[in-house]
Amino acid sequence: MLKHSSLEKLQNKKNLLAFSAGVDSTALLFLLLQNNIKFDIAIVDYALRAQSKEEVAYAQELAKTYNFKCHLLNADLIKKNFEAKAREIRYDFFHTLITEHSYENLLTAHHLGDRFEWMLMQFCKGAGCAEMAGMKDVEVRENYTLLRPLLHLDKSELLEYLHTNAVKYFVDESNSDESIKRNVFRHTITMPLLEKHLLGIKKSFKYMDDDVAALIQNTQITSLEEFAFFKSTQDKRSDIYAVDKYLKTQGYMPSANERELLNGEESLVLGRKFLVSYSGNFVFIAPYKRSETVLPKEFKEECRKLKLDPKIRAYLYENSAVFLRVKELLVGI
Repeated sequence: MLKHSSLEKLQNKKNLLAFSAGVDSTALLFLLLQNNIKFDIAIVDYALRAQSKEEVAYAQELAKTYNFKCHLLNADLIKKNFEAKAREIRYDFFHTLITEHSYENLLTAHHLGDRFEWMLMQFCKGAGCAEMAGMKDVEVRENYTLLRPLLHLDKSELLEYLHTNAVKYFVDESNSDESIKRNVFRHTITMPLLEKHLLGIKKSFKYMDDDVAALIQNTQITSLEEFAFFKSTQDKRSDIYAVDKYLKTQGYMPSANERELLNGEESLVLGRKFLVSYSGNFVFIAPYKRSETVLPKEFKEECRKLKLDPKIRAYLYENSAVFLRVKELLVGI
């Protein structure tokens, strides 16, 4: 069931599987075992459901039985914005493990239904082909590669695999909570459509991926701690795609409105967290912080000559190494 191309990327690597004991991650775990792929797992207990203790116990039992490590995080209670906060906690945990244990690949169990659900939600918000294509089976991050080996498979196929092999798994009751917008899409739209048109939907994503590859120019993003930059492709669509892709690695998902504003602005603050600014042939992405620091006249004049947006100047003044690199880039235009 796993593609040969996915297995090649996993062999002889240090792999970390994001595990929940649900249908998707359990199926991926046993498919990895079936293909003799070595890996460890990471599970987060949010302590919201009594069943979560059983899920953790199952994860630890599997680790003992099949001789891999089980990393556990007991998260603090989340009082509001659960979906967003839980994701932030989860990925912070994964990133810490990747750094501490030198994992090369992070595996998540996103499947075709997740991708289809994402596509429809983006379509309803307002998005182009690149945004709707959404999840990729391979995404190269700064110090690891994110892999989604199940992206070509539907949940029904994963369930069939588990049932055929008599594999135990858990069902998270919150997935049926229709007060969560994502669940409404899943139960009333994506699941019925996948049931009736699975092969056609798979083909459509293949065509969409080919179209995105043809339309979007890839660009190399360079990071200097919190600061990032890349050379503009001179195509706003491709530049916005690159910005969007980078910010997602930082845990921020630009809205459809923000992406639209980026299309017409040379400088924009996103979510009061990030500043995206065009200068010369480069696109700069910096943390957005209001600063009370009074900038020296000489520094401001230097920034003016470099045509640096006033909103980025305080950050550059406080980060001299970054400012030096920016000057090297712009003077070399």
